[in-house]
Amino acid sequence: MKKILITGFEPFGNDKINPALEAVRLIAGRKLNGGEISICQVPVVRYKSIAVVKQAIEEQKPYAVITVGQASGRSAITPERIAINVDDFRIPDNEGIQVIDEPVIEGGPDAYFTTLPIKAIVNAIQSKGIPAMLSNTAGTFVCNHLFYGIQHYLKDTNIRHGFVHIPLLPEQSVDGSQPTMKLEQIAEGLAIAAQAIIDNNEDIQEGAGTIC
Repeated sequence: MKKILITGFEPFGNDKINPALEAVRLIAGRKLNGGEISICQVPVVRYKSIAVVKQAIEEQKPYAVITVGQASGRSAITPERIAINVDDFRIPDNEGIQVIDEPVIEGGPDAYFTTLPIKAIVNAIQSKGIPAMLSNTAGTFVCNHLFYGIQHYLKDTNIRHGFVHIPLLPEQSVDGSQPTMKLEQIAEGLAIAAQAIIDNNEDIQEGAGTIC
């Protein structure tokens, strides 16, 4: 039985809700074909985010980890390809920390690539009628910070990990200025992603790049 740990950030900024946390709560304990989903709540705080997920990994010993965060402006579930070694916070985190052009890990490599089968994940989600696409930037806020930090922590292990950004919920954009997705659809997309990780030891070879 392969355990897939899926983490969700708490609300941050001016939001009272974070779809990442709400979605993972909906699928906590979900049985998969050959696996099961476990979850973890993550603070939107620079170094604490990494520490909390590290502890969850040590306690739960998962086969794979999906870290999840919201991304305003996105209309699809977007697995991330790469994490970069830069913290450049446009807004403070939930403890008022705001850093500019500092490394996530001093002396770490410039970047880490995901170890999840992200193209297979995108295909699996799309096949169920849920919008999904590959992303090549996780930003430079706590989402990228956590993505990079956990990749660095797991680099010498067999535990697979990657980050997935999700759209806002309809109640987060009542004026219609941002694309949104229903909570149940986001949750189902994450469960499909978890199953795709179990089903694909290697990623599929399929073009998903962008021109600019």
